[in-house]
Formats: sequence, structure tokens, C-alpha cells
Amino acid sequence: MTDDKTAHVVVVGNEKGGTGKSTIAMHMAVAFANAGGRVGVVDLDPRQRSVSRFVENRLETARKTGVALAAPTVYPMSGQSIEELAAVAMAAIREQDLVIIDTPGSATDLSKAGHVFADTLITPLNDSFIDLDVLGRVEPETYKVLRPSHYAELVWETRKERAMANRAPLRWFVLRNRLSHLDARNKRAMEEAIAALAARIGFTPVAGLGERVIYRELFLSGLTLLDVRTPGVAIDLSVSHIAARQELRALFNAVGFTDIIAAA
Repeated sequence: MTDDKTAHVVVVGNEKGGTGKSTIAMHMAVAFANAGGRVGVVDLDPRQRSVSRFVENRLETARKTGVALAAPTVYPMSGQSIEELAAVAMAAIREQDLVIIDTPGSATDLSKAGHVFADTLITPLNDSFIDLDVLGRVEPETYKVLRPSHYAELVWETRKERAMANRAPLRWFVLRNRLSHLDARNKRAMEEAIAALAARIGFTPVAGLGERVIYRELFLSGLTLLDVRTPGVAIDLSVSHIAARQELRALFNAVGFTDIIAAA
């Protein structure tokens, strides 16, 4: 991207933990950095700091091994004030081509404020009605969507703020992570409920990442599946790795991230 453009901002958000937000943020950041783009990450989870710790682990691995590993720039938050977030986010937007904001798995004022910066919002959820409940209430017998839930209302408020500021419409993708490979009744019911909810509140449903241990194993070294072919990186390529890389590729294409990388 040229210097006269501001960064594209991706917010990875959900008000529920354990859905794979940080895993997706990490892989997006590394994919963009590997393509030669300038990428910054803002970690809004001061307690867990998953993305910040990942980058620290990555830099330490590069130092120990001597392997040149492209890494994003972390924009740290020293506190929880919305004023600080605004200053940090705007600095990142001025200095980078892509900014990824990783939010905590809970409803906080800081997380809500972070959503306002999003050009693209990615909401991962596990393939269960427990997770779907943050987006919409579902009738238990028929699986009919009754009404939007609290997180959907947050996104609606974010969209209104963008419209009042004459900004481009928000692109919202909901990722179904940990998809079962079996054609179970629950899986089919989830597909129907999400399709109905997508039409009602305006998001694009996307198949996300499967349940694979490899995503968690690589965290300690700050590596991703995108590093397996990097010379000097000691990762044995397995069938599981290949399948996971295909999932990532499909995910990037579905949310338009491949095009963002191409513009780096």
C-alpha cells in the first residue's frame, strides 16, 4: 500500500472466550507480514495477552534460531482507558498497512470501543448453540431465530456510528470454528439457524478452522502453519498440517483477506 492510504483495520471480536479469536489474529498478522506488508496488532485483553505473548515468543524463536521471521508490531496498552485506545489505534493506523485488533472474550467498554475502528469484523464462534446465543436467541423446538442478542446489538451500534461518520459499511463475517466432520443433526440445525440469522442481522457466514492441536502447539514458539516451509524452521509437515493450511487458505479467501494481502 502507498503511504497516503490509511490502514485497513480488522477487528477479531466476540463476547465469548475460547472461540479461536487469537489464533485467527496471529495467522492473519503473520500472513500479511510474510507478504512484506506493514502490520500492527492491538491486544485488548490485558489479562491473557495471547497475541502479545505470541509475538514475544516469535521474536524469541527468531533470536535463538537465527531464522528471519517476519513479525507484526505490537502496540501495547498500558491501561484500560478508551482515550488511550484511541491514541494507540490511530498511531497504528497511521504507521501500518494493516491493523488487527484482538478483543477479549467478554463484554468490556474497551472491547466495544475497539469495534468502532473495524473495516472488517471477524467473529469466530464454536459450532454450538451455546456460542450462537451471543448473536441471537433461537427457539429450542424449531431452531427459529427469535431475535438478535447482545453482541449483534453491539455490531448494529457500531454500524450506525460508521454511517454517521460517513465511513464505508462494515464487512462482517461470522466463522464457524471446530466444525464436526459428521453430518449430525446439531450441525444441520446450526447451519439453518446461522443462515436465518445472517439474513436478519447482516453478516456473511464462513466455514472456519477445525479442532486441531497443532494451532495450540505452535503458540509456544510463536510459529504458525504459514511458517512450516520457511528454511530453518523445524516443523515436520504432516497430513494434519496440510489440511489445516487448506482451511486457512479457504478462510482467507472467504473473508477477502487474500485481496488485502495482495495489496500489501
